[in-house]
Amino acid sequence: MQAIRSAGMGSAVVLGLALALPASAQTTTYQSESGPYNVVTVVDGLQDPWSIAFLPGDVMLVTERPGRLRTVRNGILDPDPVGGTPEVWYQGQGGLLDVVPHPDFESNGLIYLSFSKPDANGSEATTAVVRGRLDGGELTGVEEIFEAVAWGAGGAHFGSRLAFDADGYLFVTIGDRGASPAMETAYLHPSQDLTNHQGTIVRLHDDGRVPADNPFVGRSDALPEIWSYGHRSPQGLAIHPGTGDIYMSEHGPQGGDELNLVLPGRNYGWPVAGYGSQYGGERLVSTREVLGMEEPLQHFTPSIAPSGLMVYTGESFPEWRNSIFMGGLAHPQIARMPLISEGEDVYVGELERPPLMLGFGRIRAITQGPDDLIYVAIDDRRGGGLTPIVRLEPAGGRSAGQ
Repeated sequence: MQAIRSAGMGSAVVLGLALALPASAQTTTYQSESGPYNVVTVVDGLQDPWSIAFLPGDVMLVTERPGRLRTVRNGILDPDPVGGTPEVWYQGQGGLLDVVPHPDFESNGLIYLSFSKPDANGSEATTAVVRGRLDGGELTGVEEIFEAVAWGAGGAHFGSRLAFDADGYLFVTIGDRGASPAMETAYLHPSQDLTNHQGTIVRLHDDGRVPADNPFVGRSDALPEIWSYGHRSPQGLAIHPGTGDIYMSEHGPQGGDELNLVLPGRNYGWPVAGYGSQYGGERLVSTREVLGMEEPLQHFTPSIAPSGLMVYTGESFPEWRNSIFMGGLAHPQIARMPLISEGEDVYVGELERPPLMLGFGRIRAITQGPDDLIYVAIDDRRGGGLTPIVRLEPAGGRSAGQ
């Protein structure tokens, strides 16, 4: 991923070289504030695609939630899934979820997968992470490096986004597993309880060990893996390759979706504080400053149901550089927000209007490719329908805004 990151920042080696497309690729042109852009089909025929990752040699990995890891080589989907992947709990929002390569993939061949892990009798599940070496069409030497203390029978809020920072630490999002958020017991909710992993982001070494400088190491009332807490359903995670800042997007209940800057040891409020309403109409408290909880960088009401998250650093769309891109599952769209730094403070600018890819389809994953173009996984709300991976390209072969 180090090589991919540098390419995303404008490497002359790969700039402007898009991954190969199948002969049947389709293109649709949209208009944005900064000019037209094309949405081009890269590959079609995927079932519930959840994540995209890139490997050297024009290889793209895609997870399908029913439990398949797929390979796309030179724009062609391999009909046979990668072997050796773990058994998954494919219910509700569960299944095979995120995939990322190790930062030193070119030397060690390691791939990381997050998934909903079933218990022995299949009645409950939690979020877990495995890693293995990709050897041709097989994942070998698979080992589990993390299992969340977040077991439950429900199929909601697994989290499961993975990201490596520049120092090689692995961050994993874990949802609250749909735990009841009754206001009268809000402070007793699992997301406010540091003795479990529900509603947290955890930070690990690449082999699953706990870093000694994690914020809760040494506390008897907290799990040492925890980096931040008070989250609901964090389905987007992105680390800025230039600043190292960690961004996360999460679902609110009825309104109050959030974009957060994630800081160690901080409490992000759920379900004590937020900008949405509980199911049934009771509004959450939004005075987080008084409560000592972190305010989001941006919140969304009505909800857009955020999923994939990306910081764009490429050259193909200069007007979009240093922007957060957040996929939406409800009112399907990509929300683009420029990042603005003032001293040590980071803000987000106004959302681009209209949103990108409005109405194209549910945006499940969004990532910058090694060609510095933007790749997007579309999923089907009903489940079972086959959907594509598409990419955004400047229209007419010109950079946006030129």
